[in-house]
Amino acid sequence: MEKIINDIAHRIIAGGSITEAEAIKLTQVQGTEVYDLFRAATRVKEHFVGNEVHLCSIINAKSGRCAENCAFCAQSAHHKTDAPVYPLVREEEMLASARMAETNGSACFGIITSGTTVNGPELEQILTALRRIRKETTILPSCSLGIIDEETARKLKEAGMDTYHHNLETAASFFPQICTTHDYQDDVNTVRAVKKAGVKVCCGGIFGLGESAPQRVEMALTLKDLDVDSVPMNFLNPIEGTRLEGAANISAQECLKTIAIYRLILPGKRITVCGGREKNLRDLQSWIFFAGANGTMIGNYLTTLGRNVDTDLTMFSDLGLKTVMCAH
Repeated sequence: MEKIINDIAHRIIAGGSITEAEAIKLTQVQGTEVYDLFRAATRVKEHFVGNEVHLCSIINAKSGRCAENCAFCAQSAHHKTDAPVYPLVREEEMLASARMAETNGSACFGIITSGTTVNGPELEQILTALRRIRKETTILPSCSLGIIDEETARKLKEAGMDTYHHNLETAASFFPQICTTHDYQDDVNTVRAVKKAGVKVCCGGIFGLGESAPQRVEMALTLKDLDVDSVPMNFLNPIEGTRLEGAANISAQECLKTIAIYRLILPGKRITVCGGREKNLRDLQSWIFFAGANGTMIGNYLTTLGRNVDTDLTMFSDLGLKTVMCAH
């Protein structure tokens, strides 16, 4: 298997690609073969994107009462959880969070809202906040406002949005097990509309929802076909009160293998490990960079706490990794 893995890495570095069958086969590697996979992913990462770490931070700008029934989500109105519920925060709060993210070294700051979409006065408030963030900080703002069209994407871009974040969450073949209140194609159409508007797209999903390893490969290939710019990889942190509250966490090794395979399928993309890394990877969080990731989220998530920022910054220093600084 070592030779097969090395040959795949060599082919990718030479401009080729990994096949679906090969990627599925790699999901089955065990024992010392796992380290061969990590080494291959590291070689591919360093060739295509170097050895810098891209940091991002977010604000949960509007929380709870979401009409969608995503099985994992603490903010869904279909679930009874302890997640906070509040309307869109003031632009001053968004700006203050952006400044804090800038101070912590993040290159990207995401404004995230619950709900199917955002429009009307809420959209106007976000547009104003974007203008101020671009004018008063050096951080690059992104948004995650649900399902939007090309016109809305253009408005956000004109206000200063650098990237639009919209996850597919899982593979098309598994999506009906996770959400039935909108179609998978709605999410795909949003990604295409945003790209058509000339905006970069951050699009990934959550692992450990009950999907199979081949379905993880399926989603990666969809992301490749959509040619997204960056891929956030989240690992389920089961929340009490959601449909997936009793889901078993996938192993730390399985998380790392998935990161490595995504690097081989998406060699030139930014791969950022976000939610759930503390609970799923535990002492192996630093291994995400050996497995092919070149980014991570710092600070808190939407409804759960992240790791202490100083602890993460020490980790980057200990690994000899340089973080990407904010720049317009």
